[in-house]
Amino acid sequence: MELNEALYTTRAMRRVKADAVPDEVQAAILDAAIRAPSGGNTQNWRFVVVTDESVRSRLAPLYRRAYAALNETIYAGRLEAAQESGDEATIRVMRSSSWLAENFEQVPMWLMAYSRNDPTGASIYPAVWSAMLAARGHGIGTCLTTILGIFEGEATDEILGVPEGRGWTLKAAVSCGYPLGRWGVADRAPAHQVAYADRWGEAPAFEVPDPLWP
Repeated sequence: MELNEALYTTRAMRRVKADAVPDEVQAAILDAAIRAPSGGNTQNWRFVVVTDESVRSRLAPLYRRAYAALNETIYAGRLEAAQESGDEATIRVMRSSSWLAENFEQVPMWLMAYSRNDPTGASIYPAVWSAMLAARGHGIGTCLTTILGIFEGEATDEILGVPEGRGWTLKAAVSCGYPLGRWGVADRAPAHQVAYADRWGEAPAFEVPDPLWP
């Protein structure tokens, strides 16, 4: 796959088929992930690839509980506000997020990304993004989520057998599967509207009203 196609079309694909992700594709995803930059080349990361149905079934209630907590706190009132204002984009995202929570155990593969001595995530998230780009190249849709680590970290660690007291922290849970929807370029505010030149508020020398790819 051409680089820009991967960059422009690797969007959150939450709705996926239950078809298994082949072992060789899993290997390709992880091999790409570990080639990402790592602070001081410490490589303080570990990845748990969850495909076993029984493990997914045990994690599913935790994810749904975490999603409920998200909607009661950080996302409180977001859906209602979107419905009142007619914000269809937000409504679609919320519905898609709900689908993922409701169908957690049907997602054939979850990539759990752990790190330690990496409080900002500067080392783990490049690796996660590389995994997602690699997945895109193999036709696998992904979605990076953090709510398991935020709301149900200890319970998740227990199910996955993560060693206690070793500093490992769940930074991301990435859903992986063959998408039910279509790939496409995500609709975003133009780059020149969210970027400045040298100082905050100074307009850049360029304007990009439409995506530069394709």
